[in-house]
Amino acid sequence: MAYNGGPMTEAMYYVLLALMHPNHGYQLMQAITEVSNGRLKMGPGTLYGVLSRMQKDGLISLAEDDGRRKTYQITEDGEHALRQEFNRLKALILDGKILER
Repeated sequence: MAYNGGPMTEAMYYVLLALMHPNHGYQLMQAITEVSNGRLKMGPGTLYGVLSRMQKDGLISLAEDDGRRKTYQITEDGEHALRQEFNRLKALILDGKILER
């Protein structure tokens, strides 16, 4: 099953953003908080659910598994999907400029 390219959840977006540098679970939770400027604090249950789904969709892959911890990395498809979502969100912001008048 591949990612269908529809709008991403906030969790998916920030996981991909944080995985622009390979990371393992605990580091990844901290990186998500950092890249979201503290707006998103993801617990382990949510994180591992999102990671599992994104791995099945081919957006991320396992970079390393030393038995103690798994390190994940974004795939080429994942980076493409992230850039598409970024452009979609930018378009939403531009469309909303009417509110500034």
